[in-house]
Amino acid sequence: MPAPGRQPLLILLLWAAGLGAAGQFSKFSVILPEVAALYPERGASIGFLVSMVSFVGVVLGLSAGILLNRIGARQTLILSLLLGAAVSLFQSLLPAFSIMLGSRILEGLSHLGIVVAAPTLMSTLTSSRWQPLAMSLWGTFFGVSFALTAWLGIPLVREHGVDMLFLLHASHMAVMACLLGVLLPSAERAACNMAANGQQHPLRAGLQRHRQAYGSPFVAAPSCAWLFYAATFVALLTVLPTLMPASERALVAGIMPLAAIAVSMTLGVFLLRRVPAIRVIALGFTLAMALAIAFVVLPDTSWIAIALTGSLGLVQGASYAAIPQLNVRAEDQAIAYGTMAQMGNIGNIIGTPLLLAVLAAANLPIMMMTVVGLYLCAIMLQYLLSRARDRRLAAPTDHQPETH
Repeated sequence: MPAPGRQPLLILLLWAAGLGAAGQFSKFSVILPEVAALYPERGASIGFLVSMVSFVGVVLGLSAGILLNRIGARQTLILSLLLGAAVSLFQSLLPAFSIMLGSRILEGLSHLGIVVAAPTLMSTLTSSRWQPLAMSLWGTFFGVSFALTAWLGIPLVREHGVDMLFLLHASHMAVMACLLGVLLPSAERAACNMAANGQQHPLRAGLQRHRQAYGSPFVAAPSCAWLFYAATFVALLTVLPTLMPASERALVAGIMPLAAIAVSMTLGVFLLRRVPAIRVIALGFTLAMALAIAFVVLPDTSWIAIALTGSLGLVQGASYAAIPQLNVRAEDQAIAYGTMAQMGNIGNIIGTPLLLAVLAAANLPIMMMTVVGLYLCAIMLQYLLSRARDRRLAAPTDHQPETH
């Protein structure tokens, strides 16, 4: 544990590393029209430059947690930042489309390493006093990064070109790697308690690790909440502003992600100091359900759309805070962050296409009732997982070292 005076600095630096990880998405998605202009013959397939990072997370999300347990969170984070810096530097050369797409696979590996290692370090290096604030702050990294890319990156690209944005991102990743390499305390490598037998087939070992992770109501609970959050948050940011009056569209689109951040860092931090994180998650989904229904009754109402994403800010911070609350050991936390990365990427892949398909095939009320149904499923699943945790803790023969 670092000295108390250094903890806020480490929290901010780890969060800044998270901004770089989110930038691996935003540097393509926010300026996708400019990127598409570089590869005019690729048409709709240009979207794979954004989604390829998510596909990597789906396939290898849990593996990132296992790797972290083998080589240590500090080493994983620094190596991932350096890899991200190198990839962004290479992308600034604007290579051919197939090569750029291949670089996104490497960037997906870098992204996974950061989003698993950084929050693991946050939760293990900060005291109980700072932990609610730290995990709530971490939960904002995606929204803040997208906002910064929109406000600063778009003008930069218009003035100096796409390559300059990639160079700026590479510089940020390299600086973070250097600062964290100097300031993060060294730690002993954690043994991977979920490592498979050396003689076991890799595919069978991987399936066994997934069964162990998702079979634990302690490890899996935050990632199950994150699946439903990720499946709707970006989708709502994409769809709802288009339903607003033209005069309000840009304002609503800019305020919606900021509302989630504001709620997470104010009401979310307040509640997490007093209420278990799982209950804060349930509250966030309940409020979001009510506001989704209100949007059906009062469509085109901007404050409801803003409040809806704001309520999801409770889920945003509490999902990360739930991991150290439910899992004491650092190696179990790393696995939980890995499953969260995996579920988050699955949600990102299916969420926006699902809501757009429902909206096109039916109407706005049916789309919003789909959102309500997803949140209801999230709440019911958390209830079932809570019951499963109670049964495990009550069983005298069932040892649960990763929990308290």
